[in-house]
Amino acid sequence: MNQAAVIFDMDGVICHTNPFHSLAFKTFFAKRDLYPTEEEFSLHMYGKSNSYILKHFLGREIVGQEFIDLEFEKESLFREIYSENVKPIERYLEFLSELKSGGFKTGVATSAPRANLDLIMGKLGFEPNMESIMASENVSQHKPNPEVYLKSAENLGVNPQRCIVFEDSFSGVSAGLKAGMKVVGVLSSHTKDELPPCSIYINDYSEIDLHAINSLIG
Repeated sequence: MNQAAVIFDMDGVICHTNPFHSLAFKTFFAKRDLYPTEEEFSLHMYGKSNSYILKHFLGREIVGQEFIDLEFEKESLFREIYSENVKPIERYLEFLSELKSGGFKTGVATSAPRANLDLIMGKLGFEPNMESIMASENVSQHKPNPEVYLKSAENLGVNPQRCIVFEDSFSGVSAGLKAGMKVVGVLSSHTKDELPPCSIYINDYSEIDLHAINSLIG
């Protein structure tokens, strides 16, 4: 058994959800006469927490019950839009099976609400393969703070230096690096130049295998 772990972000790493988050936010903001561009979403939505996104686009701090209500409204829109469109990034499920066959512990660590994660896990059926499941409700500080990855390593019983993170956003890669983990950059939403330096980069899971993971772990 390898004393090592692989931890996956969800949005843009397990599933290419960002286009559907864009649709949900466009509907959400249009109700408030706001019409962000795709460039603005790329800079201020992908990989960011809802608290940051709402603060940025609404121009003020959103806290307490108002934040709870607005987040629920937007994420409900996302789940409604995405429910019939859930599919993994190419070869993700096969790669996850290879990791389990290779003895790796695995986890998911997302800044999204647990309800979104439950939707995707329910559709794709990978929950039994995850020894650690972390969503926004499980942390007090969101990416780029490393809390979610440090807690994941603790859940998995693995030293952070023996963990590999799969991430697609600047804040997510930053969180993994701050946790002392190696990071695989998934280029679903950003280019290499738009991310902090990662150990390797992939477009999808046809470009990585157990040999590459073992090499990263050393």
